[in-house]
Amino acid sequence: MRVAIAGAGLAGLSCAKYLTDAGYTPIVLERRDVLGGKVAAWKDADGDWYETGLHIFFGAYPNMLQLFQELGIEDRLQWKEHTMIFNQPDAPGTYSRFDFPDIPAPFNGVAAILGNNDMLTWPEKIQFGLGLIPAMIKGQKYVEEMDKYSWSDWLKNHNIPLRVEKEVFIAMSKALNFINPNEISSTVLLTALNRFLQEKNGSKMAFLDGSPTERLCQPIVDYITARGGEVRLNAPVKEFLLNEDGTVKGFLMRGLDGAADEILTADIYVSAMPVDPLKVMLPEQWKQMEFFQKLEGLEGVPVINLHLWFDRKLTDIDHLLFSRSHLLSVYADMSNTCREYANPDRSMLELVLAPAQDWISKSDAEIVAATMEELKKLFPDHFATDNPAKLLKYHVVKTPRSVYKATPGRQAHRPSQKTPIANFYLAGDFTMQRYLASMEGATLSGKLTAQAIAEAHPQTESQATKIPTISQPATNAATV
Repeated sequence: MRVAIAGAGLAGLSCAKYLTDAGYTPIVLERRDVLGGKVAAWKDADGDWYETGLHIFFGAYPNMLQLFQELGIEDRLQWKEHTMIFNQPDAPGTYSRFDFPDIPAPFNGVAAILGNNDMLTWPEKIQFGLGLIPAMIKGQKYVEEMDKYSWSDWLKNHNIPLRVEKEVFIAMSKALNFINPNEISSTVLLTALNRFLQEKNGSKMAFLDGSPTERLCQPIVDYITARGGEVRLNAPVKEFLLNEDGTVKGFLMRGLDGAADEILTADIYVSAMPVDPLKVMLPEQWKQMEFFQKLEGLEGVPVINLHLWFDRKLTDIDHLLFSRSHLLSVYADMSNTCREYANPDRSMLELVLAPAQDWISKSDAEIVAATMEELKKLFPDHFATDNPAKLLKYHVVKTPRSVYKATPGRQAHRPSQKTPIANFYLAGDFTMQRYLASMEGATLSGKLTAQAIAEAHPQTESQATKIPTISQPATNAATV
């Protein structure tokens, strides 16, 4: 069977990969000239890469790690020391660490928290630990029920001091969904804590050894095409064409450079587009259905990614850093963390500006100027001198609608991969799966979509068994 998939991000590519494993022929259609969707990257005139985001791979990403293994590219993940590093705004240029010892979970996580005395006092640690007890006892069901509260509200409900939010969770909220604790659903933070505390290496981080487009997406494409599938760039889907019964008849493809539109037909159709363009593309007939109406409760969050090249090394830290800046979320010196971007003499900082709602419409020059002011606080030894570090060049990548904005109540709006339309499916991190808006969530959603197709449209009796086991967190009472 032919399966047409609109979108060559991780969700669409993952879906196509697992469909080829099950004997289907996927045709992936990407409107842009670059693979990856929200992990896309480009090379500038100097041969330097710049990316859509700062992409971190966690030990708690089982489906993503399984995909690396199946593709034979595990060596492309550069694992870092098992720690979390925060800047200290009250002591510019210094860092506070949560170091995870090499002992079983959750004891390594508890030791990391108890071992850090820079950011939280002992009474604050104890109060926060007591607040987690209901989640420990009630498990995943409790975690998902907490979607009705923002993280700020959840902390208040458990009498956890405001300083805990300020010291730790503003940075974590911005890192997880590019918004602040008073906006983000407590389900997001509880899910992350779940994985970090339950799995020994859950919070361990890795960087890819080069650009996601070349080092991750292209191997998936090679895998798909070697088994008879197709991946087409510059192939925008203009419209979903319907049969009289409301099922999909074909994808109307927009002709480029004066070419005529054409119709692509398949046996099954998948949208692996982000939720915002999907809502625009929905046929009027479908918009009347409750399943698709729920999507109106989802929208992407704006985010800005910056790349700044300097004339010297600003830091030798080979890890992700939480800036704890009002403007910036996380950052890393990619000349240290990424093999392909390595430079022993100069730094290339990649930084995430979040929340970005008030900045997305500003000029690149304004954004860079504001970021440079923050860097003076993060690196005073290199900027508050008579010979300050010089910015050599920069790239600013704006994504007005990135991952879905995970505010309270969004869980009820997330759809399943299987839709009421018999030959139409959804993939994307906004669809229902446990890993929310993340690379792992996108990868898992694609696998779930392939599984749903194999179960509903088997080509042989053993069709569904050809798709690897879905790796999801356990749902017992000890999940947090």
